[in-house]
Amino acid sequence: MNPETQYEDSVSIMVLENIKNKLLHAFRNTAEPRTTSQSGTDAISTSRSLQANEELRRAKIDGAISWLRSELLEMRTQDRQLAQTLLGLNNEIQKLRRESGPILLDTNSTDQP
Repeated sequence: MNPETQYEDSVSIMVLENIKNKLLHAFRNTAEPRTTSQSGTDAISTSRSLQANEELRRAKIDGAISWLRSELLEMRTQDRQLAQTLLGLNNEIQKLRRESGPILLDTNSTDQP
């Protein structure tokens, strides 16, 4: 892996971690269970329910970030393959121009008196 690719990977990871943290913060439930208006058992049940919901949200966010990461890596791979294909085509075009250049010049010079 070349240094440029490593740098791109590092930047991608930092961006995705930043997005993850923002999503976690946005979905964090700031409401505290009201223990004064509920019995002790209800409060514990509500607390467990809130914790389960929070864990579920985090799992969904982590899954979404993992999916995004894999999609971005796949896109990068496709981008590199396309770039290689385009460079190869450009080289072929240049080669054909060099090969056909003298032929075109010869036919043009013989057609003129």
